Amino acid sequence: MPTDAELVSRAQEGSASAFVRLVERYQERLLRFLLTRCATRADAEDALQDTLVKAFRYLDTYNPRWQFSTWLYRIALRNAANSASRNQMRDAVVDTEVADEAPGLLQECIRESERENLWLTAKRLLSDEVYAAMWFRYAEDMSVKEISRALGRPQTWTRVSLLRARKRIGAELTDEGASGKESKAYG
Repeated sequence: MPTDAELVSRAQEGSASAFVRLVERYQERLLRFLLTRCATRADAEDALQDTLVKAFRYLDTYNPRWQFSTWLYRIALRNAANSASRNQMRDAVVDTEVADEAPGLLQECIRESERENLWLTAKRLLSDEVYAAMWFRYAEDMSVKEISRALGRPQTWTRVSLLRARKRIGAELTDEGASGKESKAYG
């Protein structure tokens, strides 16, 4: 099986089949990541498509000293941020409608189910950038070095952010951090 570097090299030389193999290799992982970053599945699919189109268009700018996956996730992060900006107003309207319609018991059930889902809890507690670092580390099994490159942050920032995020989530899940106060997003 050819490596990413070999496929990228062939794709840069004009091989469409090499780029298709790269897409097949990363499409599902990118979609899973984008589903956690976008408001809807349709938004995530749009961001995925934009990511792959941009990757193809700018493949000649890829620097082989970086891992291809890091470069690709960086493009995906930008597309997810663009999707979030477009949907910010829509989300504010939906949140208001849900809050108005959900009685106290239903709201408590919603909060409890969010607490049970680690990734939903992380999304609620952490800034987007720290959440992305957590996702890259634990869902994509990327190294601290790769995460730092993908996010454009120093490795020290990545290590400290991951440590603080784990502590924050752990405290929330053990009810030490759930004292009835609104959670402040860490970031």
